[in-house]
Amino acid sequence: MYEILFAHISNYTFISDPEKEILEDKLEHKKVSRKEFLLTEFEVCDSYYFVLSGCIRLYKNTDNGNEQILQFGIEKWWISDYNSFETQKPSEYNLQAIEDTEVLILKRSDYNYLFTNVPCLNTYFRLMMQKAYSASLKKMEIILCHSAEERYQQFSTSFPGFVQRIPQYMLASFLGFTPQFLSMLRAKKDS
Repeated sequence: MYEILFAHISNYTFISDPEKEILEDKLEHKKVSRKEFLLTEFEVCDSYYFVLSGCIRLYKNTDNGNEQILQFGIEKWWISDYNSFETQKPSEYNLQAIEDTEVLILKRSDYNYLFTNVPCLNTYFRLMMQKAYSASLKKMEIILCHSAEERYQQFSTSFPGFVQRIPQYMLASFLGFTPQFLSMLRAKKDS
């Protein structure tokens, strides 16, 4: 199971066998059932999660009672409430498994130790944060600069397997429109 993470790290930087052993010793493996929460609103986030298999969503409960999905974490991706993790203030978000999921957990208490003792992780996590930031900017651009139909077309073309994998109401929330509108778009596409 650790080999998936080590291979991912190796795509971005070199990690030695002794460094792998140090990292492996600090990671926790967990199987998360569908609909199980890793973090709930008002808790302080104390972990980063590397998704080995499955899917996790980061979402916020809005004032009007809806759920707004901000991010998905799929295989070979890190997910967390980075702000709560860094500031140690209560989270505004929930992290929930959409399907049975396996994760590797990096606790905050081990984070700085690893950066000191496994220096390649500084490079790796900097690159992961850059990728996450770029993905967030791209999502904002798509939501602000494209029509709902264009957002759906672009997302379904870029991630066809993922569109089939997640529930329709979650996809609609992530793309910023109602499930009814998504049904209409899909019907229009199929006709």
